[in-house]
Formats: sequence, structure tokens, C-alpha cells
Amino acid sequence: MKKILTLFLLLPAFAIAQVTDSTQRQIKLQGATNVRDLGGYKTKDGHHVKWDKIYRSADISKLSPADMDTLQQRSIAYVVDFRGTKEAQAAPDKLTANTDYILCPAGSEQNMADWMKKLATLQSGGDSMMIDFYGNTEFLAARYKPFFEKLLAVPNNKALLFHCTAGKDRTGIGAALLLYALSVPYETIMDDYLASNVYRKASNEKMVAQMVQAHMNEQVAKDISSVRKEYLAATFAAINKQYGSVDNFLNGPVGLDESKVKLLKKKFLD
Repeated sequence: MKKILTLFLLLPAFAIAQVTDSTQRQIKLQGATNVRDLGGYKTKDGHHVKWDKIYRSADISKLSPADMDTLQQRSIAYVVDFRGTKEAQAAPDKLTANTDYILCPAGSEQNMADWMKKLATLQSGGDSMMIDFYGNTEFLAARYKPFFEKLLAVPNNKALLFHCTAGKDRTGIGAALLLYALSVPYETIMDDYLASNVYRKASNEKMVAQMVQAHMNEQVAKDISSVRKEYLAATFAAINKQYGSVDNFLNGPVGLDESKVKLLKKKFLD
């Protein structure tokens, strides 16, 4: 009990909320981290995102047979992968039979190549590099338009899972855009995004240790392994600057017109 109380005292409010409902939200798998249900979030007009319909996750290339059974039991028959082509080839998703799978690699190969060059010599400014990544709108529409198209195609009796490698950046932006389209308040969207720091705590610590061992600056390693409010805020700011509003971006380049927004809400809100 003391350990639980101590944990709650140390966590920010958003994290406490995530831990409180983690028994329903978090999907514990042996071979994947940061797996959670996007259900339950309240919209601005009083509806709620349906449970058991949309899941976000990190890499699912190492799923155990028991994990595969869990996906099957949860009717996860659609998977959207935001990794680059080379990332996906190096660690192919483990999928249940007849899974509808699509790869949305737009921008990932170029970003990864640029990152590796910078990280080799970077001694500070990891947070600035992350903000630059989040503020780059060049590939947003190409990456997330197929995601929304697939969401609109999911039958009512099936569920969809979307992921990247760590399940926090490309996946985090995807979750934020989806929740925005469903009229979930920005504060809730940000809380869901920041929760990756809670669900990835052990993975982040391990990642930082490995990067430091490979002679990377420790603060840079911490900057790129975590999520921060400023990162996702950079995406929203860049979209607003280029398109005038997030709604304009979704309605235009992403192709989510008024009728599709209504359908999306009908499918995924109670």
C-alpha cells in the first residue's frame, strides 16, 4: 500500500488518471509495450470513445503465442503500421490469420537516416530535434490519410491496432489526430500522449542506458526516448500555421470531409 501511495504522490495528475484506469486501458502483452485501448475518453459534447475498438501500440514483431491469442480475442483484425519500409522489413509484424495490414511509411526512411547522422555527434539539443520532427508537416497527410481510410473501413465487429516502433511519436501523432477528429478535448489528447512516459518507463530506462553505452549524450538520449508536451504541441502549431486549423488539415489533405467525420463518430463514439 505504501508503494502505491508513493507512486501516486510522485506522478502528475494525467499519469494518475492513466494508472487508475490502466486495468481496462492497458493491454499487457509479453512481446510488446505501450499497448492500450483508446476507449473511454469523453468528447466535448458528452459522448465517449467506444472501448475495444481502437488500440495503439509499440512494435508488435515479438508477440508470443499468448499475445496472438489476445489479439484474436479482442477481434483485432486491422493493423496500421507507421514504420518505415526498412524498419518493417527488419522486424515484421506478427499478425493473426486474415489480418488486414497496411504500411504507412511516408517520411520515416528520410527521418530515420537524418536522425542517425545527427545523433552520432549530438551533445545537446535532443529536445530541439524532437520539436523539429514533430513540427514537420511535409509527410503528415501521406502518413495519416491511409490510417483514417482504414478506420472508416473497419467493420463494427472488428477492431484496429496502429503502431510504430516505440509507439510514442508517429503513433502519438496518429492518436492525437484521431481523438481530435472525434472531438475529444485537447487536454485529454495531450494526457493520452504524455501517458507513454508512464507505460514506457521501464523501456525508456533501458533504451537510455543502451544509448549511453553506445556513447550518446545522456540528456540527448532522455530527450528522444521520452515524450513532452512541447513535442505534440509543435505538431498542432505547425498544422495551424500551414492550414489555418487542424479541421482544415483533416478536411483537406487527409480527406476527412464532413460526411466522413460523421461516419467516424458514428463508428467509434457511443
